[in-house]
Amino acid sequence: QALLVESGGGLVQPGGSLRLSCAGSGFNFGAYALRWYRQAPGKERELVAFIDSIGVRRDYGDTVKGRFTMSRNNRENTLYLQMNSLKPDDTAVYYCNAPLINLWGQGTQVTVSS
Repeated sequence: QALLVESGGGLVQPGGSLRLSCAGSGFNFGAYALRWYRQAPGKERELVAFIDSIGVRRDYGDTVKGRFTMSRNNRENTLYLQMNSLKPDDTAVYYCNAPLINLWGQGTQVTVSS
């Protein structure tokens, strides 16, 4: 069974940092481009970042560009999202996604608050 499992969320103060992880299993992790999405209460799901299968090409949403960095380790089947200079507007449930196989993780909550 193909799975994506996110971890690393939590409560952080504005200006702080968090590193999210997404562990893949049950499929050829290194063959697929991956995305991070987020969804805040009452809002639509928002694409945060994209990375190609080998980690060369990365794209970011305008709201996180310059603050978030996406990376992957295909030997460990793990995707990362380093989030710096966090703002209250970054509060959301963060999901990893393999779009070509429509695979989603269960999400991890990030709350930015003083």
